[in-house]
Amino acid sequence: MIKDLVTDKKHLFASGANTELRAQINRARQATLLNGDLVSNVRTETSGVSARVYENGIFGFSSTAEYTDESVREVLKAASENAAFLASHAGRGKGPHKPLPDTKRFTAHEINDLEQRAYIGFAKAVDAYIAEKYPDLISRIVVAMADSSEKLIAVSNGADVHWLQPRSFIYVQMAMEGPNGQPVELYDVIGGYGAFDANFKDASTLYERIDVLYDKLRQKANGVYPEAGVKTVIFSGTLAGMLAHEAVGHTVEADLVIGGSVAGPNLNKRVGSELVNLVDFAHTAFGKPVPLPVYADDEGVEATDAVLIKDGILVGYMNSRETAERFGMKPTGNARAYGFSDEPLIRMRNTAVLPGKSKLEDMIASVEDGYYLIDTNNGQADTTGEFMYGVTFGYEIKNGKLGRALLDTTISGVAFEMLKTVDMISDNMTWETAGMCGKKQPMTVSMGGPEIKCKVNIGGR
Repeated sequence: MIKDLVTDKKHLFASGANTELRAQINRARQATLLNGDLVSNVRTETSGVSARVYENGIFGFSSTAEYTDESVREVLKAASENAAFLASHAGRGKGPHKPLPDTKRFTAHEINDLEQRAYIGFAKAVDAYIAEKYPDLISRIVVAMADSSEKLIAVSNGADVHWLQPRSFIYVQMAMEGPNGQPVELYDVIGGYGAFDANFKDASTLYERIDVLYDKLRQKANGVYPEAGVKTVIFSGTLAGMLAHEAVGHTVEADLVIGGSVAGPNLNKRVGSELVNLVDFAHTAFGKPVPLPVYADDEGVEATDAVLIKDGILVGYMNSRETAERFGMKPTGNARAYGFSDEPLIRMRNTAVLPGKSKLEDMIASVEDGYYLIDTNNGQADTTGEFMYGVTFGYEIKNGKLGRALLDTTISGVAFEMLKTVDMISDNMTWETAGMCGKKQPMTVSMGGPEIKCKVNIGGR
């Protein structure tokens, strides 16, 4: 755990300015097997301290990889001097941020940092099961991985934070011979929030999930390409989550709104059918903890949910303290930094489309000719809301029934137009937690949603 060298430095904070002082450790552990051979064995750790000071509408920032009492004082002094210098030359005539509610301390619990052999051993146990049961595979990859970010934050006003966010996963990829001798691949990621030894106690608990992956791969190996064009489709919760994050979420980050995103002129306007609701959750959703809970951000803002779309109307943005004041909105704790040397940016946390009332079987039955799109391997979008995703698994839907499996394809569209075609949303909910968002700096995020029925352009072969 991080030794506390920051909270006793508040008497050094510059008067009349907002100050954030943050110590941080990021850890990553990974072991990769390719066809049973260890090809990657990685163990990394980065740590340091930073300070950021807001004065007259300008931020001053400083960081160092050394974490001592002296270095904390030095970065705090440097950030204050940087802020004062910049404010004197490019000040915007603004005072400090509006004060936050009474300070609340959020604390973290220690996790067990396993030796590297624990990851290698677990990966070998999973790989041995696959190799023995499925000898017809032409390749297999098993990755055991874990990462964590621990932060100790002291602020001039707001919530002081000791925050630890651990994640751990097993990644399994299989390949077999498909049409015309071409390889066909499919993967699954198992795990989520929590330390590795908490999430993975026995490799046998993964076997059922691995068997499902193999069965899907065999179906895909005998699959077909979809017909290209605008089609009626059902997105799985995984794809709905990708849509929530990539195609909608980034457009409603307030810094990107200021930069000209499509969400700017669409605030308080219809951007989806009345069935569509979208929220960036802080730490709790539907009465349960979300996959990556955030209780306070790196600016000391206590985290609350950011409601983005309500009944198809765009009603809000994700904000920092600065942009919340600019737009007359409430800050909800969306300013986060990935590493100790990074400044906080407006980032998503747990962004999701809310479930509806339909049953998946009724949604499938309502489609005469379309597709049920289930798995994806990537996605990208820009601030216009245009998106393109790769689809790695799905099914035809013919006369209200599932048909043949699909080979790899793509889908594309414009989010705020596509959402207007949504006419059914399931009562299910699926979360995905393994990804990293790449907005200027990496960031752990989760995304989720129910199945949604809509129209989208599908690429075909």
